[in-house]
Amino acid sequence: MEWLKIDDVAKETGLTKRSIRYYEEIGLIKSPERSDGGIRLYTEEDVQQLKNIVLAKKVLGFSLQEIQQFLQIHDQVMKHRSNASSSLDEAQRQAELEQMAEAVSKQLELVDFKIEEMTKVRQELADLSGRITTAMRR
Repeated sequence: MEWLKIDDVAKETGLTKRSIRYYEEIGLIKSPERSDGGIRLYTEEDVQQLKNIVLAKKVLGFSLQEIQQFLQIHDQVMKHRSNASSSLDEAQRQAELEQMAEAVSKQLELVDFKIEEMTKVRQELADLSGRITTAMRR
């Protein structure tokens, strides 16, 4: 396994080292392995998770709290999949699935709202562009 130091991760993700450490502190990413000297050592999986966080912030305009909620839901679904044959009885399993479905539904509503808002902004910019083009032709 190839390990990356925080400098390399910062360059690859476009984040500052301070942001990466902060994301670790608030639980957006898991604490990385450490070298004998205490240097943080990251995997490609860690880098990909940070890239997903950057994408969610930039493209979707998600707050860190919204990203944290999304990651919790994602982790819960993945744990549920791996524990599908666990000792949960059918009623517990159904309640857990309903809770996950509700959480995912709320996330979808949030994304839909953001898409609607972005569409409004895009339309406003397109209208402004049209007005500018018309004014330039006069």
